[in-house]
Amino acid sequence: MAVTVPPPRAAPEDPPADPPADSLRDAYAPWYEEVLGWPVAAGPPARLVTGVRFDVLELPAEAGERVLRGPVATGPVALAGRRMRFLVAAGSADELEGLLDWLEWGGVALDLTALGAGGRIAAPVPPGHPQGSPRGAALWLRPPEQGCEALLPSLPGPGQGAGPRHGGAGPDLVRLVAAAATECHRARLWRRTPLRAPSPAGPQAPGEREAEGQPLAFS
Repeated sequence: MAVTVPPPRAAPEDPPADPPADSLRDAYAPWYEEVLGWPVAAGPPARLVTGVRFDVLELPAEAGERVLRGPVATGPVALAGRRMRFLVAAGSADELEGLLDWLEWGGVALDLTALGAGGRIAAPVPPGHPQGSPRGAALWLRPPEQGCEALLPSLPGPGQGAGPRHGGAGPDLVRLVAAAATECHRARLWRRTPLRAPSPAGPQAPGEREAEGQPLAFS
């Protein structure tokens, strides 16, 4: 009696593996280069070059969150781990130390830094990227758009007041730095006294003062 032996089953195919995180992040580079025209450092992962089309003001995320909830106008803003990055006009990083001195924050320990010429930041996930974002990737909270460099926070030009309503191109860098320094100082005070509830207005910061209308006395 003949016995029919069924053909062996084909082994099930393995599901496609997820692309490595670095490869996915490197896929962001074309969007920045072709859509925004921003220089990107060789990856993976892709990194944006600062000091060419923009500089970056960087501060703790908790302080940056309070800046975003305030009235100060900003440009694009990204979140990278526990740090928040505010894009500002190219050349602004060189002005940070002088601005802090003029705003009476000189010598105060602030976790506030700036990246300018020669700097690099991780490229955040482009808006609407079809592959989503790998764990730990930087994200845009306020995404950039084409031509946004012309409206980044900057110092007013000679004879101009602060901000576009006074003839400036974009938001006022002085106000942004003042707000960032204030919130960095507040966050530091709260970390040192975690059991004490802050007042509704927050602790009084020594460098708080109205920046609009003040002459810029730094070089």
